Amino acid sequence: MQILYQLLPLVLLFAVMYFLMIRPQRKKDKQIQDMRKSLQVGDEIVTIGGICGKIVKTKDESFIIQVGADKVKFEMMRWAVSSVTKASPRRDTVDEVKEEEPKKVMPKRLRKSSEVEEMEAQEIPAAGKTEEE
Repeated sequence: MQILYQLLPLVLLFAVMYFLMIRPQRKKDKQIQDMRKSLQVGDEIVTIGGICGKIVKTKDESFIIQVGADKVKFEMMRWAVSSVTKASPRRDTVDEVKEEEPKKVMPKRLRKSSEVEEMEAQEIPAAGKTEEE
């Protein structure tokens, strides 16, 4: 019985360490793994080295990203992705996007010829020219 009382603090310490340190880290690792598996063409990413680019082709364990104004392309491993800055629309949400009504574009109002003549008459003469010339 005395051994049980001696082991109880040690067991409680391991339980507290599990719930405060190990479990949250595993949850975070699983989220990162899911994010890396769901990468698609068109996603804008940041690597662990700080390189920002856009995915142009995916493979099993790697992908090709396009970087910079020169559109340089190079291959990187999936584990090198730190975060996704801008995700492309997923296939399941594309249907929702299509359901939105397109914005109505109204043509600019055309002026009547009499309004145009009035505006031309009200314009200030060019610098250096007088009405007498």
